[in-house]
Amino acid sequence: MTQERKQLNRRWLWLGAAVVLIVVFFSVRSMTRERLPVHVAQVARAPLVSTISTNGRVEPEVNFEVHSPIATTVKQVFVQTGDVVPAGKVLMTLDDVEARARVAAAQSGVKSAEAALEAANHNGTQQERQMASADVARARLERDQARQGFQALTKLNSTGAASASEVAAARQRLEGAEGSLHAAEEGAHNRYSSAEVQRAKAALTDAEAGLAAAQQILAQTSVRAPAAGTIYSINTGRTEYVEAGKLLLQLADLHHERVLAYFDEPEIGKLAVGQKIQIKWDGDSQPNRVWNGHIERTPVTVITIGTRNVGEVRVKIDDTDGDLLPETNVTVEVTTHSEANVLSIPREALHSEGGKAYVYKVVKDELVRTPVTTGTNNLTQASILSGLAEGDWVTTGTTNGLPLQDGVLIKVVR
Repeated sequence: MTQERKQLNRRWLWLGAAVVLIVVFFSVRSMTRERLPVHVAQVARAPLVSTISTNGRVEPEVNFEVHSPIATTVKQVFVQTGDVVPAGKVLMTLDDVEARARVAAAQSGVKSAEAALEAANHNGTQQERQMASADVARARLERDQARQGFQALTKLNSTGAASASEVAAARQRLEGAEGSLHAAEEGAHNRYSSAEVQRAKAALTDAEAGLAAAQQILAQTSVRAPAAGTIYSINTGRTEYVEAGKLLLQLADLHHERVLAYFDEPEIGKLAVGQKIQIKWDGDSQPNRVWNGHIERTPVTVITIGTRNVGEVRVKIDDTDGDLLPETNVTVEVTTHSEANVLSIPREALHSEGGKAYVYKVVKDELVRTPVTTGTNNLTQASILSGLAEGDWVTTGTTNGLPLQDGVLIKVVR
């Protein structure tokens, strides 16, 4: 009996020891369980600015292009790229031999047209008028002779000395002489019709226009600055042959420039006239310099550039200083939305499922999935309208790549 009691006591002792070991094991395991390492961020109020970046190209507000008026050679170039010139300054000269020949030919054409109009207004040239007078005098003499012959035969016929047929022939000669006289007089006084006079006037007008054009071309062989500005492009050199219409140089006032910016089609709806623009140029000698501007005109159509469908936006540069060169490629950033004091969290703390937004809020070292309502977002921030309060903490992600889960214990990694 005593032996059995000892064995029973020994069994209870071992059972109690086993229970104690199990309790200790699970207690230690619970206390030393590995926690999920996470980064956290505090919900706070801060400015929230939404921007869109794209590329653009600088161009002058008013650009002046100078083209060669004729096919010729360049005699001399007096300026270099970057020179600031006043209006009217001679920039280069072209060979003007052909232009002078054209002026001479046009002047000859004008003189010929003037002579033709004078002849039309005065019934012919002086020689033609002299010949017409001689023709009238000759016709008048012939008429007078025919009249005398007719009168003589008429008297002879009354006495029977001339036949009736002779009188009739004399009458025909008189009528013919009178007709010739009338035609000569008409030609002497009305050689040109009104239509011919108008045609002569039109020919003179054309000749004078041709002369003016030739003189203008001659003047353009001395290339002058059409306005004050900076020479930013020279496309030819001394002794170089240029075709008619070839671009010789470009000039503009670089203190009045704009940017044509190209925004992708999905972003066009966010743009509005007056929105602020920041402009950066990678080639600038001052890498951190920024030019400011604003949208002056939003896109009126969508065009294709390479693989992009874009809208062309005209940007007015507000603080241009002449350092931005035309045709320069720049980076443009537009502010589409701006709020000064917004409850916000980092964008990476925001999650979405089924179109509903949520975050993992940190509550006593544990993750709590919390629905939220968001407002405007940008690339780094998300505004919170409801679901969180200022000072709350949310997790932005784990450090070991494991997924976030509701109810998981965490260890904050700073």
